Amino acid sequence: MIAPAATIAQEITDRLGPAVTPQKTLDRIPTFWVEKDRVFDLMSFLKEKIDRPYKMLYDLSAIDERMRQHRDGQPASDFTVVYHLLSLERNEYVRIKTALKEDHLSLASITRIWPAANWYEREIWDMFGIAFDGHPHLHRLLMPDSWVGHPLRKEHPARATEMGPYQLPPSKELAEQEALRFRPEEYGMSTERDGYDFVFLNLGPQHPGTHGVLRIALQLDGEEIVDAIPQIGFHHRGAEKMGERQSWHTYIPYTDRVDYLGGVMNNLAYLTAVEKLAGITVPPRAQVIRVMLSELFRIISHLVWYGTFAQDVGQMSPVFFTFNDRERAFSIIEAITGARMHPSWFRIGGVAADLPKGWDQMFRDFIKYLPPQLVEYDRTVMQNFIFRKRTKGIGSFTVDEAIEWGLTGPNLRACGLDWDFRKRQPYSGYEHFEFDIPTGKDGDAYDRAAVRIEEMRQSLRIIEQCVNNMPEGPYQSDHPLATPPVKQRTMHDIETLITHFLSVSWGPVMPVGEVLGAIEATKGNNGYYLVSDGSTISYRTRIRTPSFAAIQTLPLLAPGLMIPDLVVILGSLDFVLADIDR
Repeated sequence: MIAPAATIAQEITDRLGPAVTPQKTLDRIPTFWVEKDRVFDLMSFLKEKIDRPYKMLYDLSAIDERMRQHRDGQPASDFTVVYHLLSLERNEYVRIKTALKEDHLSLASITRIWPAANWYEREIWDMFGIAFDGHPHLHRLLMPDSWVGHPLRKEHPARATEMGPYQLPPSKELAEQEALRFRPEEYGMSTERDGYDFVFLNLGPQHPGTHGVLRIALQLDGEEIVDAIPQIGFHHRGAEKMGERQSWHTYIPYTDRVDYLGGVMNNLAYLTAVEKLAGITVPPRAQVIRVMLSELFRIISHLVWYGTFAQDVGQMSPVFFTFNDRERAFSIIEAITGARMHPSWFRIGGVAADLPKGWDQMFRDFIKYLPPQLVEYDRTVMQNFIFRKRTKGIGSFTVDEAIEWGLTGPNLRACGLDWDFRKRQPYSGYEHFEFDIPTGKDGDAYDRAAVRIEEMRQSLRIIEQCVNNMPEGPYQSDHPLATPPVKQRTMHDIETLITHFLSVSWGPVMPVGEVLGAIEATKGNNGYYLVSDGSTISYRTRIRTPSFAAIQTLPLLAPGLMIPDLVVILGSLDFVLADIDR
């Protein structure tokens, strides 16, 4: 049973007294402003000393408040640091905010409470220039060390056309190359032990070996990994900055490119937040269409993972078969949306169009086709002696470790915890579907694989229910903030025509407020934290991705293993670099 928000409020108030101020939000997440010198104490209290604690640091971000017009009684702040914590036992978030003045941009690090805060705090320093006292390595995370400025500050340019032409003279090129040199001492690493030198090896940033442009600096004792330092940012494209320059509806195609294997599921995560912000109820038919296509994209994503993971371990054939199956699924996506990998087909309040004639037979053929293929892949891959030896016992998490590091999705369920946001915090009508939550036992690379394979079968179950029980009715909400607005309202008079034109070109004006919308995406929990200042664009767009949390765990998993074991771990985590860097 979910604990009432008032109970949380009372416990926090009893702890901090006048140092805490509650705030009402549109998403009804218990939200509190806390004085900056009490943040560390409160975080420790919420994680370790409260009943049914908030053990997961779900997200950590910041807001540049200096251009905001509507604060609705919130404390004065030039910048705000925002903590989202999640209690799995309560099935509840809590949001903690602290106000900072521009001339005092520093805050106590919480890396001693959550090691996972390491990258989140580095990202805030990188993007906003907010320092965290006591952080073990407060350097840029996404931008090069030579970068000037902090990109998510409001004064920082959002487009290349707002900046001068880029130049790379030889001297600058050499300086940039030198800046990329890995220096072990900067990470507190020794170069030798007992008179023997360690070897330092770059794994990446070439794409094939690391599932994207990722660099891992390895400290080796002979062939054994002593430490592994992931370095990201090579694929950073400013997705959050783009979200603060595009209108609410023209940003939808950008979401497709975050987890670029997840297709419309990226749209669903974003729109879950937008529709919560606008108070839009999506019609049943649109909800079921969304679920059906999202689950098809879950299968598509898992098929890519399945074939490439087998390839990582040394099997060359499976990737050709799984990619062929993926093409069959893409033919359905293309027939319905007109596109394949990046359809951008969901809209505020529904979907772009109704289903075409013959859609149901395409799905029925696919539902019939795929299960025998999965049986064959189980025999070829999962039951293969070498594959099992290479994956069992490699890269194991306990449930507590997974929660500690913010893991969600198959990576968490492989540890034995049946936590799925479709069941625990249903959205888009998932509470009306029957499906099981596959779990593992050992939390290792093999269990992570087994969970994803069973998930494909469960997705087929959900899709079949969608096909058999597709409701009649509209595919788009008639809410005035839905985009595009209902066409029937267009030609009555000049006023309705103007309203329609503005709604399509400028987009809707969203109510002032902030919301978190989160879903069970292909790789785990994908959440959008949106702040509206009563405009046609988002004031702050924060994207919480599962891959960011997953890849930060490599220093925990890699020590004591060999380099081929690290490649297995990378494949089993199923990450995408755009999902990490955004």
